[in-house]
Amino acid sequence: MPPTLAAVVRNSSLHLTVLAGADHLERPVRWVHTSELDDPTPFLEGGELLLTTGIKLGRSAKNLQAYVHRLADAGVVGLGLGVGLSHAEVPQPLVDAAAQRGLPLLRVPEPTPFIAISKAVSAALAAEQYEAVTTSFEAQEELTRAALGQNGTAAVVRKLAARLGGWAALYDSSGALSVVAPDWAARRAARLASEVDRLRRRPAPASAALQGRSPGFDTADEDFVVVQSLGADRRARGFLAVGTEDRITPTERYVLNAAVALLTLTLERSRELRHAEERMGAALLRLVLAGQVPTARQVATGLFGGLPEGTVRVLVAGPALGADRSEKADKADKGAKGAKGDRSVAERSDQDAPLHDLTELAERAEQAGGRVGEKLLVARETVPREGRDAKDEKGKDGPAPVERLVLLAVDGGAVHRACLGAVEEHAGLALGVSAPAPIEEAGAAFAQAERALAVALRGGRRSVGHEEVGAGSLLPLLGEDAVTAFAEGLLRPLREHDRTARGDLVASLRAWLSRHGQWDAAAADLGVHRHTLRYRMRRVEELLGRSLDDTDVRMELWLALRSGED
Repeated sequence: MPPTLAAVVRNSSLHLTVLAGADHLERPVRWVHTSELDDPTPFLEGGELLLTTGIKLGRSAKNLQAYVHRLADAGVVGLGLGVGLSHAEVPQPLVDAAAQRGLPLLRVPEPTPFIAISKAVSAALAAEQYEAVTTSFEAQEELTRAALGQNGTAAVVRKLAARLGGWAALYDSSGALSVVAPDWAARRAARLASEVDRLRRRPAPASAALQGRSPGFDTADEDFVVVQSLGADRRARGFLAVGTEDRITPTERYVLNAAVALLTLTLERSRELRHAEERMGAALLRLVLAGQVPTARQVATGLFGGLPEGTVRVLVAGPALGADRSEKADKADKGAKGAKGDRSVAERSDQDAPLHDLTELAERAEQAGGRVGEKLLVARETVPREGRDAKDEKGKDGPAPVERLVLLAVDGGAVHRACLGAVEEHAGLALGVSAPAPIEEAGAAFAQAERALAVALRGGRRSVGHEEVGAGSLLPLLGEDAVTAFAEGLLRPLREHDRTARGDLVASLRAWLSRHGQWDAAAADLGVHRHTLRYRMRRVEELLGRSLDDTDVRMELWLALRSGED
């Protein structure tokens, strides 16, 4: 901290006397300025101890009072008047005005040169800066040693809390509290969930400062709190929060910044290790899906800690249709300006910000498994996109690559639940889940999960389990472009006939198929004679070039008719 007025007054070599504002001597002195101007405020920044002999002040009570008001309004922390030159003693109106404004007024005796006061304050400021540098260097060394030790992130958080004389908490990328020190601060750290969630939606690095009973920080504690996101590539890998009784000093800010840098490096280093583990896990998952479970188990036992035990499920996640946008579309959005101007990343809603290339879903799954020690296998794969959104890289019709995430998790475990919860929170993903199965049948479970994902995508649903695929109706799946095109081509001759000739062949065909080929019942539904209906069905066969006696033809015609229904 910079020296205070009280420390300057206590310097016995200066022989200063306090004449007013004795209750405000704890103000820090950031500089000493000497001026004989009647209005020196244009040359002040605030925080100065102003020294003057009062040559141009005169003795008018009005002028002296106005002088004091100007200094107080400019943020001067104290006024020293040198006696023995312009004034034999400090004018009483000056004392009264200083007392009224709460501005400390110091009597500087004639033997004390102003330069002595400036030197004393400069020496104190230099000592303060040296102490700050020394303390920061020592703290950085201590935090670095902690980061290099076992469980480095937790050790850094504990050391930081001790250095600040408060508490510190570390959250993972999902916003879950992972480390807090001291233990008693867990409740305070938990209250910051909404603030951490807000920072999750902003590019890293980002920070927020809160105090006590402030909006969004519902707590009875009066802590000064700083929350900082941790990340090196605009993606938050975690979040650090610290709470102190008073506002953190510049020295403490250096310590906090050192901790942020070390934790960021630690998390980035951990990310590289996780990437290696992800590649290994993906290879093991491919072995399991290929039916080579004994080989996968042998490798995993030595290097990966084993495979998921018990009954498992395969989960396949992919971007919902229309949810993922091309880089060109993103740039167009950034360049578009409406009446209200551009929206920042922080202002976008969840609907505008789907999960980042499935990365966040994978991280949530790993964090959920890690917290309870649950094994998990994850792999990313690229497959051609199907449906109306299929475009190649040049925008032409054709298969376009799309990323998917494949997970092998314990049935009903933490990972399974975390994935279901994550896709329900975000509109950008769809999830297909297999039926429970032993790990030896993971290949068949994978096929089930793929079919469930296809149903979820075509039905616009967030998640679909294999159990639901067979329990529903096939008809909602008939809205695909390929099915629609097939139906239009198959029925076109009948519809062209109905537009130009007598006899409603399409309605007649629908009635006949719905009555399973029963002539009397179908004719009654249409209100025509059964011989008329027989004639119409012969015309259908002639126009289509297909026999209605063929079961496959009947099925295709029925599906074609139903695909056009809302």
